Amino acid sequence: MRNLMKTFGLLLAALCGAMLLTAASKPAPKPAPPKANWAGMVTRTPIDSHIVGNPNAPVKLVEYISYTCPHCAHFEQESDAQLRIGFIATGKGSIEVRSYVRDGIDLTVALLTHCGPPSKFFANHSTFLRHQTTWMAPIASLTDGQKARWSSSDFATRTRAIASDLGLYALMEARGYDRPEVDRCLADKALAERLAQHTKDATEKDFVNGTPSFLLNGVPLSGTYSWDALKPQIEARLR
Repeated sequence: MRNLMKTFGLLLAALCGAMLLTAASKPAPKPAPPKANWAGMVTRTPIDSHIVGNPNAPVKLVEYISYTCPHCAHFEQESDAQLRIGFIATGKGSIEVRSYVRDGIDLTVALLTHCGPPSKFFANHSTFLRHQTTWMAPIASLTDGQKARWSSSDFATRTRAIASDLGLYALMEARGYDRPEVDRCLADKALAERLAQHTKDATEKDFVNGTPSFLLNGVPLSGTYSWDALKPQIEARLR
């Protein structure tokens, strides 16, 4: 009996040793690759627009935006969350925002949205559209002196006067910018001239005659100016 128990014990020890050896020889499972944060992927294009999302997305939306356009502000509020969750985050879609400059105020705000690295653009963009009624309110009560500053022959004087009179410095400071940085962005005449040219190109090449206007996979969407009109067209291409 003792011999039998001893033999059984030796067999059990050998079996356990073999199991441990087999387990140790198996390679550790590879961790799952991290999911791409498409909503955080922002690039600036050669035409001074900004793209958020998967650069190889099968569905590409282009938005032409004017910062003084109430319909653009309404579109931003209605569409932003839905586009980010169901369109950008999935990697199926990307959004490119292009400035459509209609006047000096538009131009001033566009310069500020471009201020800083590309990663800051979309938050700047959203800030100005979502606070549009607030910063545009002083326009109705401008003094003659303010209007004169807005007509100055010096480019930087004009844009800084507009920014000051409409409270745009405060909006930028709330976003973490200091005044010297904002002033540098407002003095970027070269960018201003390019944005004006891009606006002209949009009218001539993409048939943009109002805002917001859209291209979907390079095709202008005639008669589409709202989220209600745009949404089913995006969904059709995502199927």
